[in-house]
Amino acid sequence: MDERFLRQAIADFRSGADHFVSLVDGIDDNRWDGPGLGDWSLRSLVGHTARSLTTVVTYLAESASTIDLDSTAAYYASIQGYGDPASVLQRGVDAGLALGDDPRASVKTLRARALDLLDDIDDRPLATPFGGILLSHYLPTRTFELAVHGLDISRAIGVDGALPTSVLASALSTAAATAARTGQGEQALLTLTGRSSEPISVV
Repeated sequence: MDERFLRQAIADFRSGADHFVSLVDGIDDNRWDGPGLGDWSLRSLVGHTARSLTTVVTYLAESASTIDLDSTAAYYASIQGYGDPASVLQRGVDAGLALGDDPRASVKTLRARALDLLDDIDDRPLATPFGGILLSHYLPTRTFELAVHGLDISRAIGVDGALPTSVLASALSTAAATAARTGQGEQALLTLTGRSSEPISVV
């Protein structure tokens, strides 16, 4: 893998993490138990989004001996339909509670921990529950989650939290590649060009 690809993946992830921190900094103290996304409170939504930081730390600690997933799109294709919605909901709740009495400070600590580990790192396979994947292919999945849930948080708190250009570009690239990988490429193109209003699902 071209090291420039890894450096760009790290830069995009850093920008996504910084944007997430800035959104969380803007949450009023009386909003944490208010609506977030679906059945999630805002705290749970932020907790779920913070898992984009914690999983990087967790997976960097476990190297893989093989590469089973050859791209970012392959990762998302592998998790299509995986997981019980109730379990996903509970993980978000638990992650929100784990942020403690000062969620803003906790999110900043999680960001720093993940980015410190990425400083001057070489590309290598990580062990995930879905198979081994190169760090350079895994990081865009985290940038995607930070982008999508960053938009969710912005809507929940009523602010115009425009995504950084590089983060948006990374997320759109991931969505398009995953749509193509999962047989939804043509529908995605029709939807993006206004020829169809049928939704697609990449995660």
